[in-house]
Amino acid sequence: MAAPLSDFAVGTNNPNEEFPILCETCLGENPFVRMTKQPHAKACKICERPFTVYRWKPGPRARYKKTELCHTCAKMKNVCQTCVLDLQYGLPVQVRDAALDDSERMAIPQSDVGREFLAENHEKLLAVQGFGAGGVYNKVSKSSKSAAMLERLTHRTPYYKRNLPHLCSFYAKGTCNRGNLCPFRHEMPMTGPLANQNIKDRYFGQNDPVAEKMMKRTQGVKNAPPLVPPQDPSITTLWVGGVAEDISESDLRVKFEEYGELSSVRVVLQKHCAFVTFTTRTSAEKAAGTIYNSLNIKGNPLRVAWGQRKSKGAAGGAPGVARAPPGVKKGMGGGAPPPPGIKAAPGKPLYASQDPANMSARFS
Repeated sequence: MAAPLSDFAVGTNNPNEEFPILCETCLGENPFVRMTKQPHAKACKICERPFTVYRWKPGPRARYKKTELCHTCAKMKNVCQTCVLDLQYGLPVQVRDAALDDSERMAIPQSDVGREFLAENHEKLLAVQGFGAGGVYNKVSKSSKSAAMLERLTHRTPYYKRNLPHLCSFYAKGTCNRGNLCPFRHEMPMTGPLANQNIKDRYFGQNDPVAEKMMKRTQGVKNAPPLVPPQDPSITTLWVGGVAEDISESDLRVKFEEYGELSSVRVVLQKHCAFVTFTTRTSAEKAAGTIYNSLNIKGNPLRVAWGQRKSKGAAGGAPGVARAPPGVKKGMGGGAPPPPGIKAAPGKPLYASQDPANMSARFS
């Protein structure tokens, strides 16, 4: 019988250690997962001690996955036993440790004797105090300095593409004859630094190409040039993107009233954005120049940009009547090009589908 997802120890304190420590992405879309359990089946990729291996299939179009680390090594770094990503933010260890203070991170020895000694000490500590004991990675407080950058980079939803089958090596060589029956992906392998990844570099947070790519992108956001105010001095509205459902109009008012008096705040949840209008242009420029790359409300990183004035034709026309697309004149067939080699008579539709007499079904 399959066990429900709530019974799995996903980064929580589980004293009996009957289930692996996995992230939501590795567990898959199905809320019920069927696993096989093999005690002492393989050696841990970090401490090289035998551990219990779990194997499962996250979804119908996914590959079989298994645990790669032991419970102790996963708890010491607060990472998933399979993908070796942080359980709280879903980020590589190198990215998480770069944002943490020295007091919040912990160095893992790379020598065999050092790892064995540290693992034994932490097993004794976990047996007495449980998961989250002193010396083990705890959850980062949202009030800390490092929380803002981690929240900006975190994955809000599971990324199930990581569970897709491996690439077909025969297809890359041009010799696979299975076609649609092949259980592997028929795609060409990637090249470059991202093609060279291993578990040890990701666990120790060193030379991880995925982490280096994310940190370069974050550095680019930090060093991004300030927003250029529009030339129209009457524009005092700022556009705020990435607004979640738990962010209300009052939350935005409290954040933006620090820079000046507000004229209006409008939240559009359908498009996950908001429009904040100031009474003066000076207040709008002050807010845009201060929080254009650092706005964070309730742990949600938001984007800020200048609003745009609506064109004169944007608000024109009768209510409920859609405007004609650009380049199409009003009227039946006025803007449609004639078929090649055919000249249409004035006032006559160019195509049969444009004739109002052909708009209904005919029965003979």
